[in-house]
Amino acid sequence: MELFDLVSLTSDIPMRTLIEGFGTNLEFGRPLAPLTSYRTGGPARLFLQVESVDEVVRAVTSARRLEVPFFIMGSGTNLLVSDEGYDGLVIRVDIQGLSARSDTELECGAGDQLQALVDFATARSLTGLEFAAGIWGTVGGAIYGNAGAFGGEIGSVVSEITLVDGEGTVKTVPADYCQFAYRHSRLKELDETIVSARFGLRPGSAEEIQGRVDEIIRQREGKHPVDGCSAGCFFKNIPDETQEHGKLPAGRLLDEIGAKEMSVGGAKVFERHANIIVNTGTATSKDIRQLADILKKKVNDRFGIDLQEEVRQLGRFE
Repeated sequence: MELFDLVSLTSDIPMRTLIEGFGTNLEFGRPLAPLTSYRTGGPARLFLQVESVDEVVRAVTSARRLEVPFFIMGSGTNLLVSDEGYDGLVIRVDIQGLSARSDTELECGAGDQLQALVDFATARSLTGLEFAAGIWGTVGGAIYGNAGAFGGEIGSVVSEITLVDGEGTVKTVPADYCQFAYRHSRLKELDETIVSARFGLRPGSAEEIQGRVDEIIRQREGKHPVDGCSAGCFFKNIPDETQEHGKLPAGRLLDEIGAKEMSVGGAKVFERHANIIVNTGTATSKDIRQLADILKKKVNDRFGIDLQEEVRQLGRFE
């Protein structure tokens, strides 16, 4: 029995109805592992890549009408997918389009790579995004989780965001609508999808901006796996005003409990950064999750601190 037939038989919704609702680009049983930086995890029962605001509206409204659970995905660089996959619809947002709205304001799609935005700003001698140099992922994902590094956060330079809400309404909101906090935005609590954003930057010296971007990338390459299968830092740093940038690095605590010597199956802690778990080539998502749980427990046992995941999870984990 082909997977295409299996889906229609195990769902309450006829396949014809699904295709009428979501369009002919709807895919069944799409493997998700190749779409994530971890390269692990099972398939999505339904998968749809969208490249325009209208396509997002159609996907969201159809999912609501048909009562299909859905998950919004970017480039999968901060995502751990269950080995069982996801029994719902994955909507991969790939809306792109970098442009300059004024001398100091840039606009881009949620699917544009964050590094592309950094390069676009640098080429126009605009400062404010240097901290994001070398961070993997899309702009939409960065805004959703308020990504940051080196004392900077994406929420500090966002001016407006265009969203599609759960009813399919398109709206543009100011940055404070998102209530940005450390690795958090209000969007995590709302049923809304980012489709584009505007950024307010400042004029600067092209040479100084490029120099700072190059230096940050060099620093990241020195302690992050360049080609390894990982999702960057697995745990959030701990708010602590006595520390640099107001955060106690989770990696420091993980170093002290000997994390770099630990592994489970094909998952292991990166030898140059204790807060990064890598897939050495044979890891399952279960291996990665179990290793993360061991690390959390050891840190809690020793320091009384409950580490919070920065990496998102999709699907069912034991």
